Amino acid sequence: MPDKFLLAGKEFTSRLIIGTGKYRSHEEMKAAHVASGAEMVTVAVNRVPLDRKTESFLDHLNPSMQILPNTAGCYDADHAIRTARLAREALDTEWIKLEVIGDPVTLLPDNEQTLEAAKVLVAEGFIVLPYFTDDLIMAKKLLDAGCPAVMPLAAPIGSGMGVQNPSNLRIMREQLPDATIIVDAGVGVPSDAAIAMELGADAILMNTAIAEAGDAPAMATAMKLAVQAGRLGYLSGRMPKRLYASASSPLAGAIK
Repeated sequence: MPDKFLLAGKEFTSRLIIGTGKYRSHEEMKAAHVASGAEMVTVAVNRVPLDRKTESFLDHLNPSMQILPNTAGCYDADHAIRTARLAREALDTEWIKLEVIGDPVTLLPDNEQTLEAAKVLVAEGFIVLPYFTDDLIMAKKLLDAGCPAVMPLAAPIGSGMGVQNPSNLRIMREQLPDATIIVDAGVGVPSDAAIAMELGADAILMNTAIAEAGDAPAMATAMKLAVQAGRLGYLSGRMPKRLYASASSPLAGAIK
């Protein structure tokens, strides 16, 4: 892609951020990561032995990738803040994907607790990437709190339902033209990724859509191409929608 993806002062060539959970083996995960072309990988801090005394997927990550620890499994701001601090100590990074869940069934985020945690972590020097519902007002509040990007969901985590509220993402893009918007959660197939990018997302984070595919590396390749296609489509500017037909070969000037 000719245009670079800048996030918190760091430059990436890939606009696809990949996860580490649900793979059937470490080898499959590594193959999918390579196929995806991703340069950033998210790691659930609460689900991995950070002391490295036992083998985990941490031992199979490409060291060139930017590690993005996440606070998955946290249900209040205090727990998320403690988890972020633990991640910084164990993984030696200021980057954190902030995730505060509000409901154990839908796994929808608690926006208020997320904002509360974001304010504390930003003040402590973290690079906070918050996961939240696709709410414009909350996006503004998180950006005002000092988050370098916002991560609205497309659909509930792991649902694979695709972008459920395209108008919300489009409005967010139009109202926050200078913000970095990363669509997170709910992508199921490559067309979902392309749609999110066509709506103006700067990047997409996904895990389940690739990890649970029948052929994870092949799906990772498909997602990489979909993200690239969607980005090019957005930059190109779509044709206007029309109520009536418009001939591909206009008759004006035609030989009669």
